Amino acid sequence: MSLDSVTQNVDEAVSDFFEPIAKWLGKVVFYAVPVGGTELPLIVAWLVVAGLVFTGWFGFVQVRKFRLAVDVVRGKYDEKGSTGEVNHFQALTAAVSGTVGLGNIAGVAVAVSWGGPGATFWMILCGLLGMATKFVEVTLGVKYREVHADGTVSGGPMHYLPKGLKERFGSGGAKLGKVLAVLASIMVLFFGLFGGNLFQTNQSYAQVASAFGGEDGFLASSAGAVLFGLVVSALVGLVLLGGIRSIASVTSRLVPAMAGIYIVACLVVILSNVTHVPDAFQTILRGAFEADGVAGGVLGALIVGFQRAAFSNEAGLGSAPIAHSAVKTKHPASEGLVALLEPFIDTVVICTMTALTIVIANPASWGEAREGKDIGGVTITSDAFETVLPWFPYILTVAVLLFAFSTILTWGYYGLKAWSYLFGKSRASETVFKVVWSLFVVLGALMSLDSLISLADSALFLLSVFNIIGLYLLAPVVKRELGSFLEFVRARKAGEISDGDEGQESVKTTV
Repeated sequence: MSLDSVTQNVDEAVSDFFEPIAKWLGKVVFYAVPVGGTELPLIVAWLVVAGLVFTGWFGFVQVRKFRLAVDVVRGKYDEKGSTGEVNHFQALTAAVSGTVGLGNIAGVAVAVSWGGPGATFWMILCGLLGMATKFVEVTLGVKYREVHADGTVSGGPMHYLPKGLKERFGSGGAKLGKVLAVLASIMVLFFGLFGGNLFQTNQSYAQVASAFGGEDGFLASSAGAVLFGLVVSALVGLVLLGGIRSIASVTSRLVPAMAGIYIVACLVVILSNVTHVPDAFQTILRGAFEADGVAGGVLGALIVGFQRAAFSNEAGLGSAPIAHSAVKTKHPASEGLVALLEPFIDTVVICTMTALTIVIANPASWGEAREGKDIGGVTITSDAFETVLPWFPYILTVAVLLFAFSTILTWGYYGLKAWSYLFGKSRASETVFKVVWSLFVVLGALMSLDSLISLADSALFLLSVFNIIGLYLLAPVVKRELGSFLEFVRARKAGEISDGDEGQESVKTTV
């Protein structure tokens, strides 16, 4: 029996078993209500409302403290002797690498097809609101993180939910927090293995095989798939063995590189059509209030835009605090401010660049998709670039590989922390996880397991329900932490506190 037939049989067997479960859970988690001729998934409303609440609660912190956040990333307020494993810039890039991915390339194309160009406007607005939510959850992640004897750090909802709720509400809060922490760990682990690992490998392999030889090429064969999987698995394993320091070291170089390559490619298309830029912005603004997408109406554009942004930047899902918790700082709110830059980079910058490129290039495939035809998001984005860069599929392949690799690394770290919370932080336990994680990379090149990936998406967004309840209950703690850090900043500027940054790592970045 050939390898192809074996993997196909496994795919079909897994799908047959999990597909009913995935469909049922998907209907529950992504339950939608009819609004103005379209449907609004309540989970998206849940995330957007959280952004609105926290934006108001903290007085538009994402606007007022944006410059301060940039200064923190650059190391201006580092303190000697701070507990943690990585600096602010490395923590930010590690977290961004988990959110910036294939959704920024394909998902945005789907958004401006179904919601029309105006979906871009609402996508940006949702990204701006998500900055406040990210600030809250990451501040809590650092506040209640656990520092181990070997100097490593663990954080995330599995830590701040039980600790924070116990601190505020006593034994009752502790019991509730413990239940939520276990559920959060299971969901992070499940999504990590299938959505953050298997899916990323599968899609990047498909793009590489398509770009180099197509269906008749060596890479399209089972042997080529195994070779691709083994190479990526080996690279992931080597980085993952080094822990968050190793991951942060790679992502701090990889994220700026991959974002730079992609943004430059977008700018080439935009500048080549520079005379059309004013019209493109007018089309986006007009479309936001006079939508003509498949979803129909202004509400259609709004819902599609909000949905794309919420799914892209993961604000409120509780995943990013796991990476940010490893930062070297004595003030939790300092990293919360750094984290609010994450949705800005992911949604406001990269997603918007993709949307603007598509609107300006106006490829034929985009027009067909807006008429209701089933056109893949990657195809639309690729066609938009090909109007100026005929060889763009090769650049897209590099971008997809970098996006996928960085996502696998970051979700490997998230998964490890969830695994350690559930099964203990012993060397044997962590080794088992790393072996399993690396094996899933190889499986990703051979199988798709679509039903499991759909199930993983539901698990991840179900996590936001528990996480945001905790954020509401613990928001007063965040407000105190922000006040404490702002007082530190005031004292540093006034010269009442010395810089004390001799022991900090320098952050070489042009942020």
